[in-house]
Formats: sequence, C-alpha cells, structure tokens
Amino acid sequence: MPAIGHVSRQQDGSFKGSIRTLSVSAEIQIVPNRAKMGEQPDYRVFAGGVELGGGWIRTGEVSGNEYIRISMAAPELGNRPLFANLGRAAGQDDDDTFALIWNPSN
Repeated sequence: MPAIGHVSRQQDGSFKGSIRTLSVSAEIQIVPNRAKMGEQPDYRVFAGGVELGGGWIRTGEVSGNEYIRISMAAPELGNRPLFANLGRAAGQDDDDTFALIWNPSN
C-alpha cells in the first residue's frame, strides 16, 4: 500500500508531519488523547487546528507489533472516511519516523 504521508514522533508522544494525496496537501498533528474514555480514540488528528479524526492503537495479527489505525474525514478528503495505518516507514533508520499507509479496505 502507498504511503500518503510521513510523520515524526515528538518528545511529548505526539506526531507531526504531513499528508499528501492528489487533492490534499496538509501539515498534520497526531496528538495523544490524554482524556480518553471508553471507545474514544487513543489519538486525535488535527490539520490547521481543525480535528480531522482519530487514531486507535492496534496490534498486528502476524507481527504482534503495535501500530496506530487512523481514520480521517473532511470535505477535502471526499465523501468517505480516509483510513491509514501509522507504522514504520520502509527503509528508515530513524526510529521516530513513521509512514501513513493508506488502507482502503478498512
């Protein structure tokens, strides 16, 4: 699956970077939801101060590694939510660099 963005982990546990598709180019922040209750997301996704969606911590069935499942929605993204997995960026030596990998089947 193609990467639609890249982010870097910050010291406070958040992520900063960008999302890039054919129709959208935006700087994003993925911020821990410190007030999480119940089924609320573990992270909140923002662009320009506007909340686009959330992220839930999941564990890979095969690898057993944790990743963050992202769901975003905005008029600029089309009429369906955009799903992506935040995971290790391929070919990166930096442990704090992650890719947003488009997941159309979610």
